[in-house]
Amino acid sequence: MRARSTIFTLFVEYVYPERAARVRDLVAMMAALGFSEMAVRAALSRSAKRGWVVPKREGRAAYYALSDRVYWQVRQVRRRLYGSLPPWDGRFLLVLPEGPKDRGERERFRREMALLGYGGLQSGVYLGVGADLEATRELLGFYGLSATCFQGELLGGKEEVLRAFPLEEAKAGYGRLSALLGQSPEDPVEAFRHLTRLVHEARKLLFLDPGLPQELLGPDFPGPKVRRLFLSAREELRARAAPFLKDLSLLLSDLSPVSR
Repeated sequence: MRARSTIFTLFVEYVYPERAARVRDLVAMMAALGFSEMAVRAALSRSAKRGWVVPKREGRAAYYALSDRVYWQVRQVRRRLYGSLPPWDGRFLLVLPEGPKDRGERERFRREMALLGYGGLQSGVYLGVGADLEATRELLGFYGLSATCFQGELLGGKEEVLRAFPLEEAKAGYGRLSALLGQSPEDPVEAFRHLTRLVHEARKLLFLDPGLPQELLGPDFPGPKVRRLFLSAREELRARAAPFLKDLSLLLSDLSPVSR
């Protein structure tokens, strides 16, 4: 777990729906995860230079607030991690964006489309099953891209659809996550560490598993079962970690992941 990526996980799990956290609280949580204060402050400073977070002060307290763009990403992660999967109506969403032309920006766009649940059907053609159309339009707007969008049904076999997604990588990832689910520490600090590790691993799977319906996956794909176990473990670990977290100025709300 790298410092900047871990800080993002903390915002996803413990800070949301607030978008700002005290530096001292971030340092305390990161210290419990094995990061030095110097490493945390350096990661926050680099993130501020990239425009991901914004430093602010309230009296003597120093805070970092997520930028609008990163706060949007947090909402998408929580929506897909904790929200209910919508029922599938048998239709697919195809998105054909115009660009981006820069190679680095193309890769960032591809990863963010994967975060929303899209796979690459072919170069420049994105396929989604149950993907959020509003979030898709928001992402296109962030990049200043126009796109043609279609909805339609599959007339052939499902194999071509499944090849659009890295499902074998997702299976391996679910194996790693499943191994972590067998642990359930009682100590509040250990529970916090384990919960953070679980959420960190689970959110990385969002780039690999689009949340396809069972009709397409078949009974052997582990995603739905591991996801249910993950959500149950998260609830238990949050309760066990509460004594460690209660002294921090965090809302620690279990509000709906799509609220705000």
